[in-house]
Amino acid sequence: MLELGISKLALIGAVALVVIGPEKLPRVARTVGTLLGKAQRYVNDVKAEVNRSMELDELRKMKDTVEGAARDVEQSIRTEAEGVKQQLEGESLPFTPLETPPDYPQYKHPRKNWRLKQGATPQWYKARNGVRTKALSGAARVARYRPHKFN
Repeated sequence: MLELGISKLALIGAVALVVIGPEKLPRVARTVGTLLGKAQRYVNDVKAEVNRSMELDELRKMKDTVEGAARDVEQSIRTEAEGVKQQLEGESLPFTPLETPPDYPQYKHPRKNWRLKQGATPQWYKARNGVRTKALSGAARVARYRPHKFN
């Protein structure tokens, strides 16, 4: 890029001060700064896009090599399988029937319904001993356990 030293920058600043004038110089400097910032952002975006495209190219190359290796492995497996198949066809093995497996008893569903509970405790026993058979609402529970007033 351009090699600008401190002396050259001072000379450019002095010429700009004379040409533009001291009133407009801050506004021009601000405009130049924003334009330089936009240019830097654009350059950074271009660099990032180039890096991304390079990474994509590398990934494509890697994908091609992996796919080629997979095809080679698949081809070698096929050739080996064909060889084994031809070997087995060439040999004649005597057929021996397997033993029949033992007969196990069939599963029989117990036909129980776990939702239907049949309690063995009679209702009169539950009523006498104060066993709760029904759910209480919140208001009923408060009313039941509210302390009594003594007059």
